[in-house]
Amino acid sequence: MSRLSESRISHLAHLVLESLTKSKLAEIPADGRPLSETKKILQEFFHFEDQLDDAVRQKISTLSRHVPPGSREWDVLYRKYYEEESRKHRR
Repeated sequence: MSRLSESRISHLAHLVLESLTKSKLAEIPADGRPLSETKKILQEFFHFEDQLDDAVRQKISTLSRHVPPGSREWDVLYRKYYEEESRKHRR
C-alpha cells in the first residue's frame, strides 16, 4: 500500500493530465480512461518507491551498530543503499 492517499494520487493524476493538455503534448479523451490509467501508473510507481524505502530502512536497521535516523551517517547510508536497491530492480 502506498503512503500516499487515494485522493492525493487522484489529485496528482489530474495535474498530470491537465499539464499535458495545457502544454498541447497530448489530446486527452473525455472517457475517463486516461485518468484511470494515470492513477494506476502513479499507484504502481509510489508502491515501488515505498518498497524500496522499506528495503533500505530494513538494511540500515540490520547493521551491527546502531545508526540513528536523521544522522549524517544514516542519510549517507540511505542514499547509498537506495541507489543499490534501485539498480537491482532496474535490470
